[in-house]
Amino acid sequence: MTPNFAIIGIETPHWRTPRLWLPLFLLWIPVILLSPVIILVLVAVAIAARTNIWRLIAIIWGILCSLPGTHVHVRAEGNQVLVRIL
Repeated sequence: MTPNFAIIGIETPHWRTPRLWLPLFLLWIPVILLSPVIILVLVAVAIAARTNIWRLIAIIWGILCSLPGTHVHVRAEGNQVLVRIL
């Protein structure tokens, strides 16, 4: 399953932003439009890395499908950043 939404929140001691929901499924529109360029780049990377193009596509697809459920919460000196991918 590909990621559908990303939730981003930023907090500092002085201000706090509301949680921002980003619809990641809308990124498929430019990906489809740019697919010829993306395929050419993947072929070039596969040739440079001396690997099979299908293996490269499988690796990228595996990484993309493993993103849902990612939860990153960083705190430093009173500042907080939250990123969740659903």
